[in-house]
Amino acid sequence: MMNDFILFLPEFYFTIAALIYFGLSLKKTSEPWALQKWALTLAGIGLIVTVAASRQHGMLFFDCYRVDLFSQVFKVLLAMGTFWVIFSSSELKGIDGRQHAEYYFLMFICTLAMMMLVSSVELLTIYVAIELSSYSLYLMVPMRRNADEFSETGVKYFMIGVTASAMMLFGISLLFGATNTTYVSQIVVKLPALLGQPVAIVGLVLSLAGFFFKLAVFPFHIWAPDVYQGSANQVTAYIATASKMAAAALIIRFTGFSMGASPALANFLVVLCVLSMTFGNLVALIQKDIKRLLAYSSIAHAGYMLMGILALGERGYAAAIYYAMAYLVMNYACFMVIMKIADDGHNLQIKELAGLHKRSPLLAMTLMMGLFGLAGIPPTAGFTGKFLVFAAAVEKGYLWLAIVGMINATISLYYYLIVIKAAYLLKPVEEFPAIRVDGMTRAMSLVLVGLMVYLGLFFNQFMDLTEAAAKSLF
Repeated sequence: MMNDFILFLPEFYFTIAALIYFGLSLKKTSEPWALQKWALTLAGIGLIVTVAASRQHGMLFFDCYRVDLFSQVFKVLLAMGTFWVIFSSSELKGIDGRQHAEYYFLMFICTLAMMMLVSSVELLTIYVAIELSSYSLYLMVPMRRNADEFSETGVKYFMIGVTASAMMLFGISLLFGATNTTYVSQIVVKLPALLGQPVAIVGLVLSLAGFFFKLAVFPFHIWAPDVYQGSANQVTAYIATASKMAAAALIIRFTGFSMGASPALANFLVVLCVLSMTFGNLVALIQKDIKRLLAYSSIAHAGYMLMGILALGERGYAAAIYYAMAYLVMNYACFMVIMKIADDGHNLQIKELAGLHKRSPLLAMTLMMGLFGLAGIPPTAGFTGKFLVFAAAVEKGYLWLAIVGMINATISLYYYLIVIKAAYLLKPVEEFPAIRVDGMTRAMSLVLVGLMVYLGLFFNQFMDLTEAAAKSLF
């Protein structure tokens, strides 16, 4: 019994944290700075608890819940992403002060749900975890203060989300009807022999649709640009970092059970990979709003991540896990700078970055390194991540796909360099005041820059971890 409790310790801790903020949300008035300080403390302790439990392994809840190194690595990434976003929530002016407690409550609940998602190995358990995380985000997105022009964002996100959930639930029912089980490990054994039947094909595609919706893979991406642009900056940062970790883990876990036994699944992933990379990068070229640009960038990066996943082997999964880890650091670095510059909560336009290197050299460097990483320029973690997923694809016989990926990476350089050009070379139309950077933000900027370079140069240390995590899938 005690061992089962230890296996569930990170989830149990975040449940307690959510309950604390549920109680605080019932109070009529609360000091925003106190709410952020205690949320940051709880998130920091949660990260320590998650790291401490990272070596646990076992099965829970009638084998519906699998705790292994793979799930624990992603739980650490989720806890880290949550801590970082709460760290950047001190200037939470984009959300009404009366909703700050609810904001932290929903963030803790969503983190709990995503931790459950990365350990779930049974379709109904996966569905419940996805819905719990999704409904938390549905409530966080429309919290934005004075956002009449984006008032439809929350409704649109909810309607698209519930449609994807309905499709996924219908797909799950078809898979259950075809295989007589909801356990993923048993489904992938029986499914290859059933792929000649329409019920199995439709069930698989509809089930995966719900997973790809979370990762914003083309053509399930339609919500991402509007939600990124219409949400408060901190909510967008959370969706772009922590939420993407859970979606990547779910897809890796689902495909990992097949152990390469399904060529049809691999072909399906190839098509989505090419479409996501190409569409995301081409549409990002014309964006003026930096959050919207990063939304289309995330669609392209979902394609890069799929390139590692579709290798359907330990090397490919290890590369995909490393890429997810690097993406979390690089993307958060960009969003931290956005949140600091637009501390009043407004949407930041690329032209507003003009002269940033004079207003705050450290923030300008952090943004530049984050964008260099996303573009795949050495010696950042983004370059190493792309190299690893391209190498995994070539090893599996997808040389042409790696070439398509390289072409797309070259295209992406253009719009990332436009942002860097604005920060370093453009003169502002009007003089903006210098940006006040406190000691904590300065330290976080240096940590992020150091992490991006360290992950890129000394990737062998992290690849040992990701390869061990990938092996635990099988």
